[in-house]
Amino acid sequence: MKQDSFRRLISGRSSSLLARMVRLLLGVAAHFYSTPIKIRNLLYSKGLLKTHRVNAVVISIGNITTGGTGKTPLVIWLYSKITENSKLKTKDCKCAILTRGYKTKKGKLAGEPAILAKSCPEAKVIVNPDRVAGAAEAVSKWNASILVLDDGFQHRRLGRDLDIVTIDAIRPFGYGKVLPAGLLREPVTALKRADAVVVTRCDQVAEAEVEELERQLQLINPDMPIARSIHTAVCAESLGRRKFSIEELKDRDIFAFSGIGNPDAFLGTIRKLRLNLAGSKVYNDHHHYTDRDIADIHEDAGRLEADFIMTTQKDWSNICNSNLPTLNSQDIPFMYLVVELKLVSGEDKITQLIEDALAGKIRKTKTCKGKIARLRRP
Repeated sequence: MKQDSFRRLISGRSSSLLARMVRLLLGVAAHFYSTPIKIRNLLYSKGLLKTHRVNAVVISIGNITTGGTGKTPLVIWLYSKITENSKLKTKDCKCAILTRGYKTKKGKLAGEPAILAKSCPEAKVIVNPDRVAGAAEAVSKWNASILVLDDGFQHRRLGRDLDIVTIDAIRPFGYGKVLPAGLLREPVTALKRADAVVVTRCDQVAEAEVEELERQLQLINPDMPIARSIHTAVCAESLGRRKFSIEELKDRDIFAFSGIGNPDAFLGTIRKLRLNLAGSKVYNDHHHYTDRDIADIHEDAGRLEADFIMTTQKDWSNICNSNLPTLNSQDIPFMYLVVELKLVSGEDKITQLIEDALAGKIRKTKTCKGKIARLRRP
């Protein structure tokens, strides 16, 4: 089933008898999905499942729903905060980013890992679904003393000093049900173990909705700091790294396409920029683009007389690493939207938590000097 059809089904927008029957079956399946997760979390909480710690500070960026919630931009933001820390510069602390992302058949980074490598040039990006093994490699082989765990909230085998969770304001709790009946990767009560939450895309919903979301989050975890963030479009970049300002794209017709977890957010960003959206095409998350796909996109854009074809940075990375020849042969320029995450409130609280984690003040961990810092919350 295509991604958009599945979302119409689980959201209740599909109201046929067949859709209602399928939702009933998905609800049963969700019970069998969530029960092992609850048991696993309980075993970790009781210490019956082993947590592995490494000689480094570990900060996790994660979420509780499938699809795009803004984790990658937050990882990049976190990396910038780490590199700006003057104390760490004097100690020559090295940072590595651990991701379970994927590579192309030729071993090149693709998708999120490629974006992270480009945006965090001094960090070592390690792709390994086994987070403990990836962490061990980062410490022993690359001498990293700070590890950023990308999409790590559910990966509890690797001990961490700080858990920051992203919540998408557009669809915060994945229709309120765990997979496959909803988009939750685990029950919302899992947020009790989060150290902080960053609510993303706050500018794409009403203020009252954000306030209600914050109220619900505080009920789940009253001591958890909450920050708000937005995705700010910086510019657009085409082949040859030619940059277009947002102003240059005004009054031009844009055809957009994406294969990400939350395509509505991407289209919403384009509309918010007040660009003329001539048409769009949506693929499933992690779609593997072929020459035929690029030709189809170009044909649709040409039929709608679009001036530019725009996609996300993640999709652009996947396409460029596939070395598709048709991308260079099209007369309508292909480009991707360069987006940065900006915290609009609560940044001071998140920054303080990060600094405490790096200083070894949050949990028992080893600092850059290799010493043991005892549990001491400020």
